[in-house]
Amino acid sequence: MLDISKRLLKKAYHIPDELIDIAIDAERSLSGFFTKADEIADFNHLRLLHGFQSAGITDYHMMGSTGYGYGDTGREALETVYAAFFGCEKALVRSQIMSGTHALSLGLYGLLRPGDGLISAADPLYDTLATIIGLGSRGEGVAEDTLLKSGVSYSEIPLKWQPGDAVGYDEGAVIDVERLIDAIQPETKMIFLQRSRGYDWRPALSIAELKRVISRVKEKREDLICLVDNCYCEMTDTLEPGAVGADLVIGSLIKNPGGTLAPCGGYIVGKKAYVDTCASRLLAPGLRSDMGASLGFTRPALQGLFQAPYTVAQAVKGAALAGEVFHRLGYEVLPRANVIGSPFDRVDVVQSIRLGSEEKLIRFCQAIQRACPIDSMYRPEPSVLPGYDHEVIMAGGSFIQGSSSELSADGPLRPPYIAYLQGGFSLAQIRLGILLAADAVGRA
Repeated sequence: MLDISKRLLKKAYHIPDELIDIAIDAERSLSGFFTKADEIADFNHLRLLHGFQSAGITDYHMMGSTGYGYGDTGREALETVYAAFFGCEKALVRSQIMSGTHALSLGLYGLLRPGDGLISAADPLYDTLATIIGLGSRGEGVAEDTLLKSGVSYSEIPLKWQPGDAVGYDEGAVIDVERLIDAIQPETKMIFLQRSRGYDWRPALSIAELKRVISRVKEKREDLICLVDNCYCEMTDTLEPGAVGADLVIGSLIKNPGGTLAPCGGYIVGKKAYVDTCASRLLAPGLRSDMGASLGFTRPALQGLFQAPYTVAQAVKGAALAGEVFHRLGYEVLPRANVIGSPFDRVDVVQSIRLGSEEKLIRFCQAIQRACPIDSMYRPEPSVLPGYDHEVIMAGGSFIQGSSSELSADGPLRPPYIAYLQGGFSLAQIRLGILLAADAVGRA
């Protein structure tokens, strides 16, 4: 950190010298981790560059379409690049997909029928997805059109990893694969794998862990659909889930792959037959994926994807720095970048910080808001949001509303009051947010 940056932090933001020194020392300790993040970004960027060139992307592809969107070669080219990068046969990448939850609902409702069985191999599900299943409040149906009410059966497999575990699972194994295999029944059709932690205190799932679990599932029954929720995890590794056998991989464009530029949208990549079925759910039976006006969506979606490896690297570095700083302030954090070789190696852009009180969680998020370029003068307050069982506080003054590829923080107002920090265009901005939040909550 340059001396002029330190002076600016003290003069403009009133950050105490002690916190700046902690951040500097923490950042110095993470130099090896930062180098690794940069190397992954370089590799993924070159892989994307080759994908753009192989698809023959031209300026014409970014002109957009209107109305029905027939013959939209730009939309098709965008989906070709996505399919190649994620190691899959086909992609559906659309502005009409409103969120990651919406994209996941297309995969679940599109492929599951009455009498089918769904198993979550990474219990528990986060709030909005539990609502889709029909659980709500962990057991109470809260919506009319849920999977359970449509006749789909559902079960969860608790993780091997439990809060309080440190290291020790070979290759980061956290899923109880033997219990999962035993739970598969004749009616089971889909295994759901949620990579990131949602609003739970658990490690994210690495590519190595996905490969281990998917290979065992396929040994048991080749026809089982392995659906991976990839939100917050794209481009944190040199491989994506499609390369290790996932049948469907789903995420949001206002998270990692949008590169802070995609204005909206989601993606579904995987086997052609499954992606086509999801497209029919989004559009209508028989329309497949041949419709959908792109308007002005294709250009920022392509450009955002192209720069995404580097925005992800900045977010990964910032999350690691947050974990190290708050660890030094006495808080429990998950993961810790300095525990290399453990199940907690960085495989998503989310940093969990256990703050221990409602007041500290609110102050933390309000401080992150101050570090944002948009709406920095506002103070976020807890509120009830659709699909959540508790009040949630969310901070994020972003150019794209709700974008978590930009700096944001949130958490449900329930014990143990965990803040989830993610995203950020630059390490400089994330560092400021960390220091403001640390100053706001103090030591544990």
